[in-house]
Amino acid sequence: MGRDESGTLAHLREHRKDRLEPAIARYGGRLVKLSGDGALVEFASAVDALSAAIELQQAIADINRNISEAEQIVFRIGLHLGDLIVDGDDLYGDGVNIAARLEAEAPPGGIIVSRAVREAVEGRLKAKLNALGPLMLKNIERPVRAFRVEWEAVDWQSADVTPEHQVGTPSVTELALPDKPSIAVLPFQNMSGDSEQEYFVDGLVEDIITALSRFKSLFVIARNSSFTYKRRAVDVKQVGRELGVRYVMEGSVRKAASRLRVTAQLIDAMTGAHLWAERFDGAREDVFDLQDQVTVKVVAAIAPNVERAEIARAKRKPSSSLDAYEYYLRGVACWNPSTRNSVGQAQAMFRRAIELDPEFAAAYGAAAWCYTILKGYGWAAGTAEEKTEMNRLAQAAVRLGQDDAMTLAYAAYAYAYVIHDLQTAKAVIDQALVLNPNVAAAWAISGWVNVWLGDATIALEHLERAMRLSPLDLAANTMRNAMAHACFYLDRYDEAALWADKNLRDRPDSHTALRIAAASAAFAGQDEVARQTGKRLLAAHPEFRLSALKGILGPYQKAEYIDKYIEGLRRAGLPES
Repeated sequence: MGRDESGTLAHLREHRKDRLEPAIARYGGRLVKLSGDGALVEFASAVDALSAAIELQQAIADINRNISEAEQIVFRIGLHLGDLIVDGDDLYGDGVNIAARLEAEAPPGGIIVSRAVREAVEGRLKAKLNALGPLMLKNIERPVRAFRVEWEAVDWQSADVTPEHQVGTPSVTELALPDKPSIAVLPFQNMSGDSEQEYFVDGLVEDIITALSRFKSLFVIARNSSFTYKRRAVDVKQVGRELGVRYVMEGSVRKAASRLRVTAQLIDAMTGAHLWAERFDGAREDVFDLQDQVTVKVVAAIAPNVERAEIARAKRKPSSSLDAYEYYLRGVACWNPSTRNSVGQAQAMFRRAIELDPEFAAAYGAAAWCYTILKGYGWAAGTAEEKTEMNRLAQAAVRLGQDDAMTLAYAAYAYAYVIHDLQTAKAVIDQALVLNPNVAAAWAISGWVNVWLGDATIALEHLERAMRLSPLDLAANTMRNAMAHACFYLDRYDEAALWADKNLRDRPDSHTALRIAAASAAFAGQDEVARQTGKRLLAAHPEFRLSALKGILGPYQKAEYIDKYIEGLRRAGLPES
């Protein structure tokens, strides 16, 4: 700074823009704040934090080799794993202070980590962690056991080094990616130090692989291939190349006293970016119950996150090069938020996908689902031709999608809601749930089918199962409306109104939510609320009359359900004709 203040600042900004920020982005970190020539960065994973740190230091070392010593800038890095105090976008606490003090102890161009980081990353990266013993750090009461990080440059070639200058990089035969989302679930790391926990760790991964393989929209690497990476330090990008997958899932299990903590994360193997991360806690004595809980939650989270990543990728692809699958993904992207125009666009995308691939089961099911959305919001014409086309789409979806739970679920909803064939709908949705009990939307659709069949108790059980599965976004409104109706027919009017209100916050003019909210308030004795909700319904849909409600409630099989619904709306002051 004393020699060349402006040049030094420019060089510092260059390092931050071209090396620090890309390294943070590649490993899913967050730049919390800059302070002079320092930075505070947060990561969801200790492995990612150390990977980014090594990559940054290696990149700067590569640059410094080609410039004079007077021009070189070097950095120190400290890493700690611990709890933090969150204040808006900023972070405070003992964890931040320890990381800062470790940074001060690091040699120029070096990295020092705490024991907590060392335990989290050991054996998972191509780096050595040499013990420095306990360090007394400024303003930290207790000694902190620290470790100096060492690595081989050949293992951490930076983005600044062109491929022709990379030495010793192992050649890998790259497998072509499948024509649908592909994922490998690597063996989780047993961090407990207890070899008896291996059965739990391996069993958990096997359960996740089995559950994911039920999603016919995913290409899942078999257990025997994934487990070849057990107890190996892996590079996720290399795993992606070796197994021919776009996504990799990894995790760890840690024992603490009588508790077990399971962490899991989903990574894009092409870029190294983190798409999702979560942790789960449970009692050690309930390991099998915890195994089931984690499997359900992980699988329910992974499938929609992979789909979102695929949709984002499809959106970046030029429309001139789209094939059937990309058209399908773009159609799914149009569902949320559901407007008349967006659903129409989605329908066009699905029809184009069918044109390109007449055997594409998911496209038939999705096209049928689009029509149910249009009908639900009153945007469909309701002609005989539409019903015939709906029957064609549903039949094709069932015929071609015998092994695809989501496609069967869409077809079941079409059979029930539009065609009013509840017996076929029940058989199809039951088949979907047997095929894959991990699809939240299928449980939600089963909830509706059972409401229309007149079994609100079974409907509520299935809807609660859907809620436990962390539902897909596209099913959220469907679930809440179904919950409201099931509660209404079970005389749980306050709960019904709460579920309807949740939907009305997102869509204040929702025909279905306003109707069930008004009827529920009327039966709960909240006459004024019922009348006001009825007025909202008429303001949003002036043409509504009780005489037309039987047509709207066409799927219902029990006359008493229809009569109760009409009576509730009559008490809310809705006009007869």
